[in-house]
Amino acid sequence: MRCISTRGHQNRETFCQVLVEGLAPDGGLYMPETYPQVNAETLARWRELSYAELAFEIVSLYADDIPAADLMAICARTYTLEVFGSEAIVPVRALSSGLHIAGLSNGPTLAFKDMAMQLLGNLLEYELGCRGEELNIVGATSGDTGSAAEYAMRGKKGIRVFMMSPHGRMSAFQQAQMFSLHDDNIHNIAVEGVFDDCQDIVKAIAGDAAFKRNHRVGAVNSINWARLVAQVVYYFWSYFRVAPDNGTSVDFTVPSGNFGNVCAGHVARMMGLPISRLVVATNENDVLDEFFRTGLYRVRGRDDTFETSSPSMDISKASNLERFLFDLLGRDADRTRMLMTDRLSQYGSFDLGGDSVFAQAAERYGFRSGRSTHADRLATIRECWERYDALIDPHTADAVKVAKAHAVPQTPMIVLETALPIKFAETIREAVGQEPPRPARFDGLEHLPKRFKVLPADTAAVRAYVAQALKAEAC
Repeated sequence: MRCISTRGHQNRETFCQVLVEGLAPDGGLYMPETYPQVNAETLARWRELSYAELAFEIVSLYADDIPAADLMAICARTYTLEVFGSEAIVPVRALSSGLHIAGLSNGPTLAFKDMAMQLLGNLLEYELGCRGEELNIVGATSGDTGSAAEYAMRGKKGIRVFMMSPHGRMSAFQQAQMFSLHDDNIHNIAVEGVFDDCQDIVKAIAGDAAFKRNHRVGAVNSINWARLVAQVVYYFWSYFRVAPDNGTSVDFTVPSGNFGNVCAGHVARMMGLPISRLVVATNENDVLDEFFRTGLYRVRGRDDTFETSSPSMDISKASNLERFLFDLLGRDADRTRMLMTDRLSQYGSFDLGGDSVFAQAAERYGFRSGRSTHADRLATIRECWERYDALIDPHTADAVKVAKAHAVPQTPMIVLETALPIKFAETIREAVGQEPPRPARFDGLEHLPKRFKVLPADTAAVRAYVAQALKAEAC
C-alpha cells in the first residue's frame, strides 16, 4: 500500500514514511493510492472482534510495512481498560429512538482526539526506535488536539512537541490541560491570533524543506494520514454496535471544524462500510455547511472567525477538505492543487456550485450538513439532560441538533461524541444550572502552575523559537 499527494508530487510513500513526514513535499495531503475494499465476509468476522483487534485489522490494511506481530502488540498496548476506562473502549448508547451516541471521550484528555493520538504516539515511538531517529512535532490546536497530542507524546523517547494554540480562545479546562504540563519534551506556544493562523504556520514550517530536514520536523494534526486511519476504526466499531446485521445502512453526524473526523467516515464509506449519509455539523463558523449546501468554499479571515461556546470548531479553513476534494474531482491532482493554492490564494474562495461534480458530494458520497448556534447548543444540552438524563458537551450538542434535522425513519443515526462536558463547564452551567461531573484526577487542574510562551502570529517567530529551544536542549 502506497500513499500519494493530493497535489500530485511524484513520491509514492509507505505508511511509516507518511507517519513520520506528515505533509507531502508539495504541500498536499497524503492519501492511499486505492481504498482497500471490505466485503460481507470480512464485516461478519470483524463484528466479533475487540476494539484492539479491530484496530489491528483496519490499520494493517494501510500499514503493511509494519510486521503484523509488532502492529498487533502496539494496538493491544494502546486500546486498554486502563487508558480508556472501559472494556468497550468506545461504548455506544441510545439517546432516543433511532439516535445513538458513540462515546469517544473516555481517554486521558476526555476528548475524541485520544482515540487516534494514543495509537499515533505508540506508532511514532516504535518507528523512530527502529530508525534510531528523533522527531520534533510542530502542531496546532483549536482545543483538544493539543492536549491529546501532549498526553500521548509526553515522556516518549526521541519525540518533542511544539504545540500552538490561539491565545485566550480555548476553555479554561482545555488551557489548563495543556499549559500545566511541565515535561521537558512538551512546549506550548500561545499564538496571538485564531486557530487558522496556527494552522497556517504549521503548514508553512512543514513546507520549508530545509528547516524541516535540519530540525527533523513532523506533524500529528489531522493532516497526518496515520492519525486519520486510526479514526476510521471507530466508525466500523460504532456500526457493529448499532446495525443488527451487515445489510443495514446507518447515518453518522459529526461535529466538524477541520474536517478530519468526518473525513475518516468518508474513508470508511469508501472501504465499503454501509454508511448511507455523513452529516457535517458546524457551529457559527459554518464554512463547511456553506460548502456542502452551495458548493462555495469561502475561507473567513481572523475578524470573521467567531469565538463561540463550541471553541474546538472555531475554524474557518478546513484542511482535511482537500482530501475529499481530491476524491470528488476524480483524483485530479492538478485541479485539486489549483483550487487549494491558486484560487484560495488569489480569491480566498472557490465555487463548485455550478460544476456537475458537486452533486456527487451528496448523491455519490452521502454528504449532508447543518449549522448550530449558541442558543441551539443550550437548548439541546438542556433537552438531553431533562428528557434523556444525558449530559453532553457543546460540540456534541451541535451534532445532536443537526442530526435531528436530518434523521430518517428506519435508518439508525450515530452521533460522534466530541468531549466530556467538564471541558466546557461554563456552557454546561448556563444550560442546566449545575456543574458537570469532573473525574477525580482533574481536581484543581485550573489552579496548577502553567508554562507557555506567547508569540505573534508569525511563522518566522515560531520557527526561531523552535530552533532556539532545540539548540538550548542540545547544549
